[in-house]
Amino acid sequence: MVRVLATGTFDILHPGHLLYLSESKALGDELYVIVARESMIKHKPKPVIPEEQRLAMVRALRMVDRAILGSEHDMLGPLYEIEPDIITLGKNQLFNEKELENQLRAHGIRAKVVRIQSFDPCELCSSSAIIRRLLRPDR
Repeated sequence: MVRVLATGTFDILHPGHLLYLSESKALGDELYVIVARESMIKHKPKPVIPEEQRLAMVRALRMVDRAILGSEHDMLGPLYEIEPDIITLGKNQLFNEKELENQLRAHGIRAKVVRIQSFDPCELCSSSAIIRRLLRPDR
């Protein structure tokens, strides 16, 4: 059984998220998803949607077998429990696949890191684009 792990903020669900998770699921038998904790998000603005709601939305998706909130202290903590065979990265996630794989190996995690190349170029296929549209006075 091949266990795939996808991670992300999943602030405002949109077609890009669905494509990322569907493509991730296609790589294995089980799809686990780690939803980022607000306290651990440092590279972009804090989410609009509270973490428990983001988790509930991800759990409701048909392709997701199990979803959990990430650790508030150790980003790698949940990986020891999940024991993924493959970790997927979305097209716009900021990690370098080889560097991440090397960091994981240094911590005893043998998962292969795969970047999902599929990307839906629709106008509102990112949470930030949706927020910008909502805030635009001429919408």
